[in-house]
Amino acid sequence: MKKRVYICFVFLAVVMGGCSYSSTEKEDPIVLTISAASSLQDVLKAISEEFQKKHTNIEIQYNFGASGSLAKQIEQGAPVDLFFSASSEKFNDLISKELIQESATFISNQLVLITAEDGELQLEKIEDLISDEVHKVSIGSPSIVPAGTYAKQSLDQLNLWPKIESKIVYAKDVRQVLTYVETGNVAAGFVYKTDAIVSENVKIITTVDEESHDLITYPVGILKNTGSLSEAKQFYDFLQSAEVKEIWIKYGFTYIQ
Repeated sequence: MKKRVYICFVFLAVVMGGCSYSSTEKEDPIVLTISAASSLQDVLKAISEEFQKKHTNIEIQYNFGASGSLAKQIEQGAPVDLFFSASSEKFNDLISKELIQESATFISNQLVLITAEDGELQLEKIEDLISDEVHKVSIGSPSIVPAGTYAKQSLDQLNLWPKIESKIVYAKDVRQVLTYVETGNVAAGFVYKTDAIVSENVKIITTVDEESHDLITYPVGILKNTGSLSEAKQFYDFLQSAEVKEIWIKYGFTYIQ
């Protein structure tokens, strides 16, 4: 009899111990996939760090690249929860195809001309790019990189494109332009102001006249096929919150909402 009681006691202890473990075991976090323009890398990483301090059950996973390439991936069915574009045109294409369910635009940027910080080349204005001393100039590929589109618009407006087209080195995204300039592979390049100020290896020659190109804004939206709508909405709202506004400004963006 005593043996039976002992066995029952051990059995109950094991069961209760298992139940106790299960109740304290952490659930797997919800993973949000954010496709975002390359120029947003630094600021979004800073924002997600703040977000995850308050939402420990949500993990943010980024896919950075050229807005055009990211939009194409989404059209082809890539599993994305939110899309942050540097091009209203690319973004609006997804809206017209009913792939975005909610969107907002609240930050803008500026286009600048840069050279290497320790370079010997002396430039003062965009028109100086026609000089024989300037052998190569980099811009993002206009078909997929919004910064490249804006740069070409400005060069066209200034009637400089035909004069420097042979010098152009195309890049897959704006961060590659930055790298080309930092490493001296090109004499100058067009990037966003926010990219230039995070690099100690480049200097800004001039800010491109905003009247010479389309307005640079960053629409963000929640995808219709998100599998984590509640969590996506939490991050979407956090991006626009008052506490995050200062982070956008710190990284050089203009808050327009």
